[in-house]
Amino acid sequence: MYALRKPFTAGSYSSIPFEGHLKTWLVLAQVVGYTLAKLVGIRVISEIPSNRRSQILLGLIGMAVVSLFLFAIAPPLVKPFCLFVNGLSLGMVYGLVLGFLEGRRLTEAFVAGLCASFILADGFTKSVGADLLKRGIPETWMPLIAGLLFLMPMVGFIWMLRQIPPPSSDDVIARSARTPMNWPDRRQFVLRHGPGLAGLLLMYVLVTVLRSLRADFAPELWAGLGARPDPSAFTRSEIWVALGVLLLHAALVGIPNNWRAFVAGLIFSFVGLAILIAALTLRQHQGITAFPFMVLMGVGLYLPYVAAHTTLFERLLAMTRDRGNIGFLMYLADAVGYLGYVGVMLVRQFVPVSTSFISWFIWVSWIVIVGSAVGLGFALAFYKQQLSRWHRAN
Repeated sequence: MYALRKPFTAGSYSSIPFEGHLKTWLVLAQVVGYTLAKLVGIRVISEIPSNRRSQILLGLIGMAVVSLFLFAIAPPLVKPFCLFVNGLSLGMVYGLVLGFLEGRRLTEAFVAGLCASFILADGFTKSVGADLLKRGIPETWMPLIAGLLFLMPMVGFIWMLRQIPPPSSDDVIARSARTPMNWPDRRQFVLRHGPGLAGLLLMYVLVTVLRSLRADFAPELWAGLGARPDPSAFTRSEIWVALGVLLLHAALVGIPNNWRAFVAGLIFSFVGLAILIAALTLRQHQGITAFPFMVLMGVGLYLPYVAAHTTLFERLLAMTRDRGNIGFLMYLADAVGYLGYVGVMLVRQFVPVSTSFISWFIWVSWIVIVGSAVGLGFALAFYKQQLSRWHRAN
């Protein structure tokens, strides 16, 4: 999926005639489509029956391929709309895949692997895009060709997903049954968890904004740091990020108590914020070069981001035994998170900023750190108050 979504960001598109910075509009258009898919997915992903996931996946992938073909042949003014359709078609892929993995005793390990794959894919597919550009492929055709390289393996892996059996009875006992959610179910869940969920969502929104800036404008960040990386640098930096995040979050499988695992996820999130502080401080004092700075920022951002995917929402459902599924919670979080990113992109596009992109990025990073710490602290305080009630229920 990332091969159909991310390679275009390896290009600059500065040679294409356009009113304003075309790449910014392309990124914004794709994110708007992606965000709309998340909003739609709050209902669709939470309600969809398991036997329809693979067919919908194939349809969405096909729609993304067509959008990239149209991007290659469309005039400049239409290209942002093509990437809007691309984002719209791919925004529900993650939730559909996640539905195969949730509600199991090994869910943290499975989803940590899934998250590690998209962390690595973010860098690897950009490396593929950059390499295709070096080989003379035009910027407008590069996204389609990069995506086609991964199309047949993608179809094969969707077939493999269909072979995964449902959670066992032991899984259900340990993690609770996962069921589709209608409108009354979703409304009741939000009302019961309002304050704690708000704290988690605040953290997720802020981390999503900064993570997306780091991903979508990686070439600009490397340039602002004074580096001229070869195409493999995008992959090499994300290998270290993916490895660190995978090992830490997969280890939470070893904590059978759902409350303790939930708290461990919050602690990992705080550790991520501490790593961000260390990276920014070292950079301010010229104590770190571009490559370790990008790696540390990646690890610091993905620790809380992946904690939401692997542990926080999964164990929240497991310890409360509330009717629901992780797809609803993830798409609620993603919808709010990408709305925040769209807002930041619009501000960046229309409000004059006198500082360089790297300086602006660092300024946003400090806001994210402070706001995320507040949200995590609020969530911890709320759910600690609810602990005795959940113990009785379990």
